[in-house]
Amino acid sequence: MFIPQQKEEFFQMPTSTTKRDDILDSALTLFAERGFDATTIPMIATDAKVGAGTIYRYFANKEVLVNTLFQHYVTLFKETLEKDYPEEAGIREQFHHLFQGMIRFTNEHDHALYFIKTHTSAYFLDAGSREQFSHLLMILENFFEAGKQQGQIRELPSKALIAIIFGGFLQLYQLIRVGELEASAELLAGVEESCWDAVRHHS
Repeated sequence: MFIPQQKEEFFQMPTSTTKRDDILDSALTLFAERGFDATTIPMIATDAKVGAGTIYRYFANKEVLVNTLFQHYVTLFKETLEKDYPEEAGIREQFHHLFQGMIRFTNEHDHALYFIKTHTSAYFLDAGSREQFSHLLMILENFFEAGKQQGQIRELPSKALIAIIFGGFLQLYQLIRVGELEASAELLAGVEESCWDAVRHHS
């Protein structure tokens, strides 16, 4: 289940057209749901409906596969947040852009944000993955640092502020996925306002 954007628009995932796409789609789902260590190449092959040998034609091993996946989705998430970023707008409007970017990314790439969040400190990430993630963090840290300088964001470490927003958003995502909450424009608007209230400076 995808989280709808506030305009109630739903994104339909495109059908994979290559075996490599099928492998990456299956790996994303399994890594997100089971974790790296509990996911095996045969599991991915079964889910992708390919032979295990086919996976090794594209990826030398499971570590190469997960790093390829991680870098791909971190880059896409970074591009989503950067697209049409309102540089000249106020902090609240910039926060709205970032929050809507999380919704849009989740709509377009089910499991991807949860996969990123749960694998950011993983032992198997290579230098390329860590570099890509640091670039993503820089966007968010720069936003919070600018907000603190303007007196609009509370004086907490930026990494703590990021954890507050992403933790709340991902918990919401999980509740919607299992059917405990029904996504609606009103719900998402309320959650955005609550997240903003959690990080904004209170006089």
